[in-house]
Amino acid sequence: MMEEVSTHTAAEDSRNEHILIYVNGEIVPRHEAKVSVYDSGFMLGDGIWEGLRLYNGKWAFLDEHMDRLFEASKAVDMDLGMTREQVVAALEATRVANDMHTDVHARLMFTRGVKKKPFQHPALSVSGPTLVIICEHSKPAIARPIKLATVPHLRGLPMTQDPKLNSHSKLNCILACIAAEKAGADEALMLDVNGFVNTTNACNFFIVRKGEVWTSTGDYCMNGITRQKVIQVCERLRIPVHQRNYSLVDTYGADEAFLTGTFGAQTPVSHIDGRQIGEEYPGPVTRRIREAYYQLVKEGS
Repeated sequence: MMEEVSTHTAAEDSRNEHILIYVNGEIVPRHEAKVSVYDSGFMLGDGIWEGLRLYNGKWAFLDEHMDRLFEASKAVDMDLGMTREQVVAALEATRVANDMHTDVHARLMFTRGVKKKPFQHPALSVSGPTLVIICEHSKPAIARPIKLATVPHLRGLPMTQDPKLNSHSKLNCILACIAAEKAGADEALMLDVNGFVNTTNACNFFIVRKGEVWTSTGDYCMNGITRQKVIQVCERLRIPVHQRNYSLVDTYGADEAFLTGTFGAQTPVSHIDGRQIGEEYPGPVTRRIREAYYQLVKEGS
């Protein structure tokens, strides 16, 4: 049986059994943190979220995460009922209540609230929104590079479910992940609607070819903050970086490949569809990017 590995594999930490969780203005023990079975998020996946990471007492790229959250709230026409400052204050209150200082991952989730009937119309939400904030001690513990398998599931068109939106409705990506696992891989490599390489089920995707960094056009992929920071880092390091269409043929011939996300930052990829990519993990270009990325984290820029 293949060792279970993903871009979100974390070291076990017994402190997480006793964390305090923010639920609608109250901070309660984990076993008491509950939402209604009539909640829009549980019933319909009607919600938006942000994942944030704490480094040495600071939430990395907090402004960008809040920008994305409030843009998402407009996109789904959800009144969060809180100002940006109040959301940040709730996040900080959760951190302080847990006495957390570094190596922390937060999941901040808004749903449209509790419904009076189990149907989808937004007007049926009679209270809300619901806000839950989970902060966990979470240190990446990815024992080996990630193996990917290309799957038939696509990251879709903006008029179906825009992949730029961090929504609670993740079934398409979950099915992609299951398909990759059935193929003996850790995660799924997903194409766009035109057949070009796009993203994985959980992270943005990059390759390195002859010293150049390639990623998708951005038209059909997640609006990744870490993705944007990697592009920024490449420009700072004067590494040629391209947002472009490219195929699986280009990918199989890459010198390096890596994934980006808030949790794992830059996670190396060793195999795609059974083909080995590169010989060292992380590769030399990925290492340079990772070092410069963590410098950005320290700078808070």
